[in-house]
This record gives sequence, C-alpha cells and structure tokens, in this order.
Amino acid sequence: MVWRQRRDSCAKRLSVLQVGPGRGRAGLARWFGGLLFFVALPALAQNPAVRVDINVGAGRHAISPLIYGVAFAQQSELDELNAPLHRNGGNASSRYNWQLNASNRANDWYFESQPYSSPEPGGEVDAFIASTRTVGAEPMITVPMVGWVARLDSNRSRTCSYSISKYGPQTDRDWAWYPDAGNGTLPDGRFVTNDPNDANMSADPLFQKGWVLHLLQRWGTASSGGVRYYLMDNEPSLWHSTHRDVHPTGATMDEVRDKHLAYAAMVKDTDPGALVFGPEEWGWSGYLYSGYDHQYAPQTGYTRFPDRENHGGWYYVPWLLDQFRQNEQATGRRLLDVLSVHYYPQGGEFSSDTSTSMQQRRNRSTRSLWDPNYIDESWIQDKVMLVPRLKNWVGTYYPGLKVGVTEYNWGAEAHINGATAQADILGIFGREGLDYGVRWESPNSSTPTYKAMKMYRNYDGLKSTFGDVSVSCVVPNPDDLSAFAAQRTGDGALTVMVVSKVLSGETPITLNLTGFAHAGVARRWQLTAANTINRLADVTVSGSGVSSTVPAQSITLFVIPAGGTTSNQPPVAQATATPSSGTAPLVVGFSGTGSTDPEGHLVAYAWNFGDGQQGTGPTVSHTYSQPGTYTATLTVTDDGGATSSATVTVSVLSAPPSDSLAAPVNFYAQASGTDVTLRWTDNSQGEEGFIIERSPETWPFDFQEVGRVGPNVTTFVNRQVPQGSYFYRARAYQGTVFSGYSNMDGARVQ
Repeated sequence: MVWRQRRDSCAKRLSVLQVGPGRGRAGLARWFGGLLFFVALPALAQNPAVRVDINVGAGRHAISPLIYGVAFAQQSELDELNAPLHRNGGNASSRYNWQLNASNRANDWYFESQPYSSPEPGGEVDAFIASTRTVGAEPMITVPMVGWVARLDSNRSRTCSYSISKYGPQTDRDWAWYPDAGNGTLPDGRFVTNDPNDANMSADPLFQKGWVLHLLQRWGTASSGGVRYYLMDNEPSLWHSTHRDVHPTGATMDEVRDKHLAYAAMVKDTDPGALVFGPEEWGWSGYLYSGYDHQYAPQTGYTRFPDRENHGGWYYVPWLLDQFRQNEQATGRRLLDVLSVHYYPQGGEFSSDTSTSMQQRRNRSTRSLWDPNYIDESWIQDKVMLVPRLKNWVGTYYPGLKVGVTEYNWGAEAHINGATAQADILGIFGREGLDYGVRWESPNSSTPTYKAMKMYRNYDGLKSTFGDVSVSCVVPNPDDLSAFAAQRTGDGALTVMVVSKVLSGETPITLNLTGFAHAGVARRWQLTAANTINRLADVTVSGSGVSSTVPAQSITLFVIPAGGTTSNQPPVAQATATPSSGTAPLVVGFSGTGSTDPEGHLVAYAWNFGDGQQGTGPTVSHTYSQPGTYTATLTVTDDGGATSSATVTVSVLSAPPSDSLAAPVNFYAQASGTDVTLRWTDNSQGEEGFIIERSPETWPFDFQEVGRVGPNVTTFVNRQVPQGSYFYRARAYQGTVFSGYSNMDGARVQ
C-alpha cells in the first residue's frame, strides 16, 4: 500500500480505478483523512500462449471475393462494407409480382399482399439493382417458382389470404395495420382452408419471363453489365408452411426438380449468360428431405419419409443434383450453375442470447461449417461439415458447379460474441474455398458484427482488404482462438486475422512465419467490445515471428508488408475453362491469364488436360473426344523457379444420338373406366425402352413417371388411375441418354 499527502480537501469523495504506468497492474485509489491510499490489485488473468503457424508456400488457393456478400443493405452500408454481392431474397421474394410491384408477406406477416411505394412494374427490384450498382456490387435476384404472386385490390390496396370477415375468427390478426387479416389458424387450432385467389394470382414461367425481359431491357444482358445471378425461389421445402395459403401440401422432390428446370430454362433462354443458383434450401433437414417429407414425417414420429422412399432412398439435394446432371446429359444444356443453400445454427445461436453458455456454444458451433470431426450439438447430432459436404456432393453428383451459402446468421449482432463468430465464419469461407457467401441480413452499422465484416473488406476506411490468396494457417484450438492467413496479390502483403473467442483474459500469441520475406514490421488493426476499429502501434517482425497479445473477445488484423528479395514467393495459379461442359467432341478453351506472381513474373504455363494430353502457354485449346469428367491442371512457374497449380473440372457428356433416339410421334391417350391406354409410333432405333409420364391437367404441369416398356413396344396401359383429367407423354431412352418427348395427349378418368 502507498500513500500520498492530499492538498485539495474538496475532492474527498473521489474514488477511481487506476493503472500503474508501465506495469499493467490495476489499483484502487481513495482519499482518507487527507491521505491518498493506493491498493495494488492482481493483474488481469493471462491465458496460455498460443502459437499460430503460417506457411505462405502451402495450402495456396484463391479466395473468392464473393463470399463477403450481404442481403438488403442500405447503399451507404454496402459501400462502407465494400461488399461485392447483394442479395434480394427471403420469403416475400417467392411471391413478388413484378407487374404490380407488390409482394405477399406470407407467414412472416399475416399472409398479406402489400404494394411497394412505386406503381412502376418491377420498381422495387429496379431500385435495389440501381442502389447496388452505384457502389459497384453485383445484385442477386430471386425468381418466384411457387406458382402464385401477390394480387392487390383497386387503388393498389392490400389484400389478405385469411380474411376474418370471410373465414371467421382466428387466433391472431394484424391489429395495427389490417385488422381483417387473420393468421389462418382457427380457434380450435385447425388451419383455414382458403381460396388462394383472395390475395394472389397464378404465375407460370411465361409470367416470370416477362420480368426477365424487363430486366434485360432496363439493365442489359448478364454479359453486358446486366443481372448475372438468378436464385430459383426460396426454401421450397418450407413452402407448405411459409406459403401454406397457396401451397398447403409439401413440395415433392419431383415438383422442385421440374419447376427448377422449367424456370431455369426460361432464364437461360432469355439471357444465356445468366448464372442460375439453387435449390436455396433452408438448412440441414432441407438438404436431406423434401417438403412433402417435412410435412408427412412428424405424423409418423419421423419413422417414415415416403418421398425419399419413392426415390430409391436418395437424399433430396443429392438427388436433385443427379437429376440436373442427367438432364444436361440428355439435352446438352446446364440449368444449374451454383449449388446454393442456407444455413442457420440450430442450438439457439441465432438469437440475442449472450449468456456465458451460449457464447461458448456460439464459439464452438462455427465448426459445423468445416470440421469433419465436430458433431453438431443441436438436435442435428451429426457431422454437418457444411462446405466440404457441399463440395463433395458437387464432385460426386454434378461436377463443375460452384458452391454457395446464400443465407446464414449466427446471431448476437449487437454483441462482440456475434462479431467474433462473424469474423470466424468469413475466415472459414475463405479457407475452405466457398465460392459465394451472403449474410442475412446486413448488420446494423452501429454493431460490432458490422465492423467484423468491415475488418475483412475496409479495415482502414480506404477499402483495403484481407488477402485474396489463402495460405496455410494452423492453431491448436479454434474454439478459443482461430486465425486465418492470406496474401494480397496487389502488394504481396501477408494478412493474418486473429479471432480471440475466450470470454476473459489476454492471450499472448506468436505468428510463426514460413516462406515469407517480410519488411520487418507488422501493422495492426483491432476490434474489441469497445466497438471501434482501432489502428494499434506497429510491432516488429523478429526473424520469422511476430509476438503480440490479444484481448478477450477481439478481432485483430496483422498486415505484414512483403520485404525485398530475400526469398522467392510462389506464384498464384488460376485456371478457367470455357465451356466447362458440353457434349463430345468438346472443344474447350483454357486460360491461365488470371495467374499472378507477388514479386516477379511468370515464365511458364504447363497444362495437363486430365485425359493423357498436355499443353503449354497462357491460353490453349483442347478437344475432349470421349465422355467423362476431367480435371485439368495448370502449373505456373515464376522467374525464381517457384511453382503453383490450379485445377478446373470439365464435364464431357454423351451426345444424344439424334438419328437413333428420336422422339415418339402420334402419341394418343384413351380412357376406359379407371384405365388409360396409350399408343405411339416408335421413331427410334436401338432404344432400351420407353418412359411414360403423367401430369394433372393443371398448370404448372407436374409430370411423373408411371411406367416403362421395352424396345419396340408402342403401347402401355396405365391402370387404376384416380378420377381426374391428365396429360400423358413418352420418350425413348438408352442408358442415361434420352430422346425428346412425344406430343402430349389428354385423358379424363370419370
């Protein structure tokens, strides 16, 4: 204890917490009887030191800038975040009526169809695109597929699907804005059976084609600066819940497949340069089971999943990928470019809960994005390993697709724990090689989570960014402290993001650098619970290491400028293939012109096309004569002899034998009782047989296979058909090759 004589008696009530200069120790100072007493307190607890091992020459791959996307940001936020991708999506987008510029809010808000402020067709989305383009970002637009869009009454007044005056009392209503709008639940708990035309109108691919044409006329084609990214609706396995007023029965696997193919074909017909994303499913169960099984399985205690059973035990998203691949093989046309899904942690993390236990769970649960050994602690109780799983599904069922997580959120936006989770997620996306990432929604600009995103894209206010080439970065326990490293191709600087997740105490760290010639200094920016990005004092790089200390719940960015020529930095290879798929023989143009070298120049480009053939040069052309999936490898060499490689996948399909597999003609259907007899003329040679399909005679058509017959057979009887009106069609097949469809013919079963 120390004491000092006090002269100013008027300050007797003063008590302060002081820190002794240069000692890092806290103390409590108080005046008693004219004397100042200082009682030294114990130093803040220090956590065990952590070594971060970084090897700049290992694990090198490009980080897609499109992983830093957001949804529904203000223009100023989009600009400050330097976000490259901006999504217009969500539940309301499933029923956007571009002609009326209105949308039904579905289960989010009493199933009301509400107008946007402008009466101009497409006005709301046009304004979104304009705002997005002003700051240099790319818009992502959702194409409704559910089959219905919003309807308004006269004078653009709102409508509702569950009018209380029409359907009677319900358990809740929109008391504040539209008291006649109920929630569709009767007092006894049953759902109202409503007329979907009350607040909606039917819409098919032709209706949506008008909108895509409008976008082309307003903004140009995808290849000339127009909209490039089209999302195929939103979370179809939840339509029966979110949009039960128009789609009360869960969507089957076949329905989602057929709708996707129809709407994606419409988009590609209208703008061939557009990229199609799907199936935009909501989360874990939505990857494995269709909406039909979502709706049915709870009735059996989750012991029966009939839609999955009817499809040979296939899980839903893998089945879709396989079906889309088969469709490309049959038609020579790719109607899915990006496998995109949504993901929310299921253990309560997506909330404002910041209890100690929840903060710790939030710290751990980001492992579900990557860790093959982490068993999700929620009801999932499985190894999610989301990004590797999605990439594996693509490699197995539909090679050549990109992968995106187009909606996610880990909660606690206003708390530093939410910020450290967000920083962890963005680092994981880059390290794991995700192609597209979009947070739902853009965080409020006052929050630490917003600033966590800014740490990657605009940490200094000058739009300086985290590196764009991921390199190897290893930590002992990412639940307490995670770290991510990447090199910037622009200036060669090494950037290291250190995320301290521990709830208390400082952590000494050492960045152990291998394969990097530094300039002897590391610059630092840091975000803490104080909710400000601060530029800290530079620290010295001693030999191959950087020593520092990071506080609890903090995000620290180290920017280490490249030094002289003491060691040669490896180049960064980047390979593209155009086209990346098509029928044999397929001529593919390969380009390595996007490859770079941090401090020198490239002297050699070597190509291995994956079929036993090689080539050289920054751009080459190669012809694949046989069907198959090929991995082409580019290896670049710089003037210092260092090398780097990149791969690109090419999918070569069997050409449909147009002469031997022709569509059946003169297709004819005749009903007798509950049987429908079908006849056609065989136009093919060497077919394995014919597939017969049936759809209810209502739009949108929902064709499903009802039978197969062998080669040269030209008749089929569909027995015990339920009462109703149907369309039938047929096509020939040989293995995975299909002819075109016959003409359709209808039959009515009494």
